Amino acid sequence: MRRLNYSTPTVLLAMTLAGCAGAFEPTKIGSYALEQPAASAVPPSVPSRIYVANESSNDVSVIDATSFQAVGTIPALNHSTHDLAVSRDGRRLYATNLASGRVSVIDTVKRETIASIYTGERCHVVALSNDDSQLWVANIGENTISIVDTTTFRILGTIPVGKGPTGLTFSHDGRFAFVSSQGEKTVGVIDTTSHQVVKTIPVGANPHFLVVGRDGHVWGVNTGQNDVYVLDPETHEKVGTFTVGDKPQQIAFAYKGTAGPLAYVTVGSQNKVVGLGGDPGNLKVVDEIAVGEGPNGIWSNPEGTRLFVAHDKGNEIRVIDTGTGQTIATVPVGRKPIRVVVSR
Repeated sequence: MRRLNYSTPTVLLAMTLAGCAGAFEPTKIGSYALEQPAASAVPPSVPSRIYVANESSNDVSVIDATSFQAVGTIPALNHSTHDLAVSRDGRRLYATNLASGRVSVIDTVKRETIASIYTGERCHVVALSNDDSQLWVANIGENTISIVDTTTFRILGTIPVGKGPTGLTFSHDGRFAFVSSQGEKTVGVIDTTSHQVVKTIPVGANPHFLVVGRDGHVWGVNTGQNDVYVLDPETHEKVGTFTVGDKPQQIAFAYKGTAGPLAYVTVGSQNKVVGLGGDPGNLKVVDEIAVGEGPNGIWSNPEGTRLFVAHDKGNEIRVIDTGTGQTIATVPVGRKPIRVVVSR
């Protein structure tokens, strides 16, 4: 893969014209353009859906986010479907596939994969820029982030990062991207204008999932240890840490009654979700919810009253009422569900 140097404005302007041949051409499976019906027939919005990446069955489960009924299954047409990102209008879904090194582009209206983009060896996590114009993909096998144009599905360039990039998210203002690196036990801060790593923050063993909280703080888990950590969005310093139990996996934010937003963490070794509250520098357990075997992916509804938890051993999604801590629905999905996202 051609490595682009982002250090000069000239290269930045030219990056859309270079490095897109050969393996990096998107494979067109269907139509890139979503069908636009007559104005009178356009629904006000795409129905809210829960999407689940099933790593061992190579597909995405689709569940209605209101009734919690299964809607269908979308083949990724690749192997080891792992992470998901959904566009803000809910009409496109992007799925990484570890074994294929490809991102599947899914039309959520047709519920089918319309394109396949090779981004690099063992592409792991994916995140959309704040305006949905770019898709950033972390490639574990190449220690890079690939930047994909979401209109043409072409690679705009790559950014070298630390060894084993496994977590990726953007700041609220879009000025910075954060990437966790397993091999270096750090989180790198990338300036999204210069595409340079401007800071490296030590965080702990096997840092994995990253997410931005509602107040802008960046939260991460150390799956190789037993803790979560919090990064300040302005100073890019670690300002908090808390032990939750072995193999913490992912984090979502929700309310318990009027308390919150709490950071709910799936703890794989204890089959539970732990809700943390308080100032980042003085975190405390506010809630604990027993769930099924092997909790991994987690997401919340926009109101913060429901949690959707994927169980990679039980092959199911549990819908949890955060007010009562009770499971109100259990939905079977594909084999080894890893990631959950919900369209708005």
